[in-house]
This record gives sequence, C-alpha cells and structure tokens, in this order.
Amino acid sequence: MYSKEEASKVCQKFWTNFGKYMQPVPSAFGEKINWINYKTGIKGIFFKMNADNNNVIIAIEISCKDHELQMQYFDLFIHLEKKFINFMGANFTFEKNYIDIYGKDLSRIFYSLGKINIYRETDWPAIITFLKKYITALDNFWFNYKVAFELL
Repeated sequence: MYSKEEASKVCQKFWTNFGKYMQPVPSAFGEKINWINYKTGIKGIFFKMNADNNNVIIAIEISCKDHELQMQYFDLFIHLEKKFINFMGANFTFEKNYIDIYGKDLSRIFYSLGKINIYRETDWPAIITFLKKYITALDNFWFNYKVAFELL
C-alpha cells in the first residue's frame, strides 16, 4: 500500500515514461504531439487517458458550456460510430449523459482494460501497449473526421 505521496510519484514516473516512449511517434497530421495532453483543436472535446489500481481507460470526453452543442458533438460521434469502431478496432462504450467524480455533466466514449494496476511496474508494458494502440487510433480517426466537428 502506497502513501498518497508515493502513489503520486509512481503515477508521475509512469506518465513520464509513457511520454518519453511516445515522443518519437508523429501524429497523423504529421506533427510532433504531446500525446498525454492531446489537443483536439475543438473546444469541449478532449481525449483522455487514465490508469489506476484497477484499470486503464482511454476516452473521448465532451463537455461544453452550451449543452445543446455538447449533444450535437455526441450525436455526430453516434452518426460516425461504425467508422469510429473500424478505426479503433474495439467496441467503445457511448454514454450520452455521464456525471464525473467532480459532479460535472459530460458525454463520453470510452474503452477500458481491467485487472491492471499502474502501481505494479510489471503491468506497465500492457498499459503502454493499450494506450499507444488507442491514442494513435483516435488520432487517425480525428485526422479523418475532425472537419465534420469543425462544421458544427
């Protein structure tokens, strides 16, 4: 069992290692990219990665001040679902209405891998493989369909 400070250091070490591992990988746009803090270029649409003592998750979170715009973005993802799944190679879960741990209302599309623990360094290769596969697939999807979201 880790103290809060020790747990924070382990997480920081993991994300630093992941960032270094991903650093030479260019985006589909052909640019150098900060994979950990992926910028979609669309206000209110975020690509998120998280790992804890239970699972690892990759998600698209949609959170807009204008709730109607949030629903339009989500509905566009639903409209593109088959294409999205083809890019991702996995069946992501689509949640139109989700309340996060801070009470924030958002929509999200996510996929997770359970029974994995960021605090167990032996799990890091599996976590990195999972995150790399899906963040680069998200990037490829975004390269092809970002323009549709810009038109809303």
